[in-house]
Amino acid sequence: MKQHRKVLSLLIIVALIFPFFGSLQQKAFAQANLDIQAKSAILIDAISGKILYEQNADEPLPPASMTKMMTEYLVLEEIATGKLKWDDVVTASDYAHWLGVGGGSRVFLALGEKRTVKELMYAMTVYSANDATVALAEHLAGSETNFVQMMNEKAKELGMTTAHFSTSTGYPKDELGQYAPAVEGETVMSAKDAAILGWHLINDYPESIEFNSTPRIKFREGEPNEMPLPNFNFMLPGLVYGNLVQGVDGIKTGHTSKAGYNFTATAMQNGMRLISVVQGTASEKERFMQTKKLLDYGFANFEVVDLIKAKEKVPGFETAKIEKGKETEVPVVLKKNLSVLMKKGEKDLYKPVVIYNEKLEAPIKSQDRVGYVTFEYTGKEKYTYLNETIQAKGNVDLIAEEDVEKAGAIRLFFRKVIQLIGGIFSGIVDGIKGLF
Repeated sequence: MKQHRKVLSLLIIVALIFPFFGSLQQKAFAQANLDIQAKSAILIDAISGKILYEQNADEPLPPASMTKMMTEYLVLEEIATGKLKWDDVVTASDYAHWLGVGGGSRVFLALGEKRTVKELMYAMTVYSANDATVALAEHLAGSETNFVQMMNEKAKELGMTTAHFSTSTGYPKDELGQYAPAVEGETVMSAKDAAILGWHLINDYPESIEFNSTPRIKFREGEPNEMPLPNFNFMLPGLVYGNLVQGVDGIKTGHTSKAGYNFTATAMQNGMRLISVVQGTASEKERFMQTKKLLDYGFANFEVVDLIKAKEKVPGFETAKIEKGKETEVPVVLKKNLSVLMKKGEKDLYKPVVIYNEKLEAPIKSQDRVGYVTFEYTGKEKYTYLNETIQAKGNVDLIAEEDVEKAGAIRLFFRKVIQLIGGIFSGIVDGIKGLF
């Protein structure tokens, strides 16, 4: 009897603790323990926004000069629309000059000094110059207050859910005195929102890499007050920590006493680009060492695999049905490679999924989009993405391989008759089968 009680007790204990160990195993499987020494962190795929690692990634924190990624985005947007030109001349205001005298990182803009948009863009992106940033903001919007409103509107448009901007620079608003923008609150941004902003910056405007990857510049080159400016992203090749991780070419650092040391980074190796964010690290060196942990983990454990190549057919979906055409189907192929970032060795867990346009009707021309191809993951990981809009960027268009002309009225009439007769006979056959 005692033996039976011991066995029963043991079974009860096992039943109670087994779910606990199972939960631990599931969590360990879902995300590696990287021991990131930061208040928050995230690592993502720079194509689909797949989250490969996150730590407290939704908490809004002061981003310091990572704020300037949004200012950079808006400048590039104005350039793209033609409202702004690189050689447009910007005149430094009282506010820009005041920051040039004592506003953190700066290029000492004189009152009324004239510089081109491109010169100020380099000063902002490479050296994080606050005076250059404000000069750009005022030039674009008339005042920093107006520009900050543009920043907050754009943040919502890009799907940033926690971000709130109160300055164009990330400089603490309460230290700006009479120049403080008339905007409520201080600037905050979560690691996830910083990743969203970084994703849009390099995907919407790939030319941003030209600025962010420049290791050093000379401001006012050839003039008596020329300034050599190193990039504060010391992980760029040729700078202090340039050998930590290969392929780093952006994006933006930031530091204040309240924010700590922050860094939104991007790097590419073997055709795979990653974006990482760390916020609130303890020192300048630590923001780069913690970034190294994230990027090393990503490049060591993940790879980009082409599930299907450009111009190839998806097995089982070689054609698409169309209406009102001389042909009832059209052969279809992928417009470009269906590239998926995945854990190494997991290719067999990813299957292509074809989604046709809701209505396909002739005439159709070769290269017309008839749908798109995405993928299904059948493994145990519970991957999430920055948002659905960014995730959809990993989809690939499915295009027609040849022309299909619109059928004439007579052809369509007889096709309908044949379909009707076929439907009648099908119903009769089904009825006969039902009798037996």
